[in-house]
Amino acid sequence: MLSPRLLLLRSTRTLCTGGVNLPGRAPDMVEGNPLFHVSNVRNRLREIVGASTNWSDHKQAMVQRVSLSSMLATSQRDLPPKAMKDSSLEVHLPLGSEPQLREKYLTFHNTVRFGRILEDLDSLAVLISYSHTYNAALSRSPLSIVTALVDKIDMRKHIIYPDCDIKFTGHVTWVGNTSIEAKMHVSQFHDGAYSPILDATFVMVARDPENKRAAFVNPLKCEGPEEEKIIQQGEANKKRRVELSTASLLKVAPADEERKIIHSLFLNTLDTKTVSFSSRVLPPNSVWMENAKLKGLEICHPQERNIFNRIFGGFLMRKAYELGWANACSFGGCRPNLVAVDDILFQKPVDIGSLLLLSSQVCYTEGNYIQVRVHSEVFDPLTRQHNTTNVFHFTFVSDRDVPNIIPKTYGESMLYLDGKRHFNQALEH
Repeated sequence: MLSPRLLLLRSTRTLCTGGVNLPGRAPDMVEGNPLFHVSNVRNRLREIVGASTNWSDHKQAMVQRVSLSSMLATSQRDLPPKAMKDSSLEVHLPLGSEPQLREKYLTFHNTVRFGRILEDLDSLAVLISYSHTYNAALSRSPLSIVTALVDKIDMRKHIIYPDCDIKFTGHVTWVGNTSIEAKMHVSQFHDGAYSPILDATFVMVARDPENKRAAFVNPLKCEGPEEEKIIQQGEANKKRRVELSTASLLKVAPADEERKIIHSLFLNTLDTKTVSFSSRVLPPNSVWMENAKLKGLEICHPQERNIFNRIFGGFLMRKAYELGWANACSFGGCRPNLVAVDDILFQKPVDIGSLLLLSSQVCYTEGNYIQVRVHSEVFDPLTRQHNTTNVFHFTFVSDRDVPNIIPKTYGESMLYLDGKRHFNQALEH
């Protein structure tokens, strides 16, 4: 039995078109079968919040949203509990059924641009959250739901075929007072069956129509022992995030074992011909960390805005991923594959017209693995101020062993340890 929310979403779906017997076409994407198309996700989000489709009208639309503040709940107890099935969505990316769609998703190597998948995941996480908070009595949602954190993206396979249909599924798995955890799964139809590509966990936050203060969301009710385990995992995820934040190297000193690692790296780089702490020699098959950087600049145009007229979080993830991949590629000397995306924190929104500076750093290597950190910040050319907006962590694997990355300074040593922590966490799953 489909929920009223899902029935409403299906009313906006488009038909897949294309040849009948394409090898990469899934049987549930045959011609005439209505499916919720990935290209309709952002259109549906605009309908939910009443966002303008033209940049010239965005100010008027935002003024109208301010009036929705009176519709916000004053307590979570005033909102009806929702079940997981109320937010369950299935979205299709018919790369096999609609060949004309592929170009947007293709790399120059005829592989799928993973940055585009990140954009689709971000939009879907927002729509899942709005599905959970759906109120049939309201024509527009008073909530501004935005991405707070990409907790984890685990790759189940490295190859994503450019000519086979892809399916996104997901639902809410945990709810706080003003936050929502959404889990999504991506699979692809190949060799007559769907096989998993990745699992993703996003944390969303709800705010008022002006995106200035937190707003309450519907509590999540449990229906059966299986859902109880899912909710318990959500609680464990929250606890883990708090523990990681508390143990951040920006707050506390490294652990004893980590200090030994850094001191060992330092000793291995001392020049044995001199008795000096400042005389350093690069070991064989190694690269100084300062020489493993890659930087980029983006001018933030209105085309990349989200439904709240800030820069779309998926766009930021795509640009950070592409820069990180390019850095890993140049460092390792070959095309790397993504293993995991970890702990992407959205600290501040990025306004239209901003100058976005992206800095990619290889911060840890082990065997054929490359850990890359991408730091993004907004630069104001008038005040000359820099403000961090995001930090991204990507784990790549190469088809050959890569050089060891060696820190020189204390700050680089902290980046090395932080990269090692993220690498270890990526390989735990």
